[in-house]
Amino acid sequence: MKAELFEWWDTNARDLPWRFGRATPWGILVSEVMSQQTQMSRVVPYWTDWMAMWPDAASLAAASSAEVITAWGRLGYPRRSLRLQECACAVVERYGGELPKTYDGLVALPGIGDYTASAVMSFAFGERIAVIDTNVRRVLWRTFKGEESFGGAARPEERELANAVLPRDPAESVTWNEALIELGALVCTAKNPKIDEDPWAFESLFYAAGCPGIGQKRTRPRQRFKGTNRQVRGLILNALRNLSDAGTTLARAEVEALWPDHVQLDACIASLDEDGLIEIAADGSLRLPR
Repeated sequence: MKAELFEWWDTNARDLPWRFGRATPWGILVSEVMSQQTQMSRVVPYWTDWMAMWPDAASLAAASSAEVITAWGRLGYPRRSLRLQECACAVVERYGGELPKTYDGLVALPGIGDYTASAVMSFAFGERIAVIDTNVRRVLWRTFKGEESFGGAARPEERELANAVLPRDPAESVTWNEALIELGALVCTAKNPKIDEDPWAFESLFYAAGCPGIGQKRTRPRQRFKGTNRQVRGLILNALRNLSDAGTTLARAEVEALWPDHVQLDACIASLDEDGLIEIAADGSLRLPR
């Protein structure tokens, strides 16, 4: 099965700018943070521009919060941008600007969890470690257990399976991780798997059983966006990003024109302030943090 997967990877892997040895460990970490809950096609231009401005932890640590939030643009979940800058500051202060090469060192950094630390250990440092995201869990559980994987937190048995089938050779384990993530993203998808394109189609217990449970529950629940606080927060941040000068304020009247429900608007302003994404002046005007 390893040979079939690797052959498929060699032919079908997307040519993303942080792959195939073209990015530094820091660049790989940035790509993983940006890719959380965000489609790769949206990430590429943001990652390219971001790395051109801040190619390493030291340069990002020295940037202003307003610059960081503005550069994050419409990637979503903008708190991630400030957490990434907090991570950069910690890397500079603790490790002289170079990422630690241990899993424990990585997960101790601000905003870095199990998946991101594992991905950096594998893709940046070539270590043998299972990289377990929703795509990987879905591919492995379907193929080897013949059942649907329904998302949520990774179960112990899913981690046990991922570790059991991981190739022993470190270099092969890196390719294995990359290929599984790609296979889950492009072929063995949550709702409409492309069985004819799956290199493991004949070995998959899930396909052999007729894809039991598929479509009954989404692997990742689709979130409503229109009218939510996420939408309102995005409108506020976008208005601030579009100001001609990073230090310019958005007057209270302009803020109120963004959303008709001022109770919801004020709640979103408060949450953005709490997250450190905006500053509120005494007159109610808003600006990005300096």
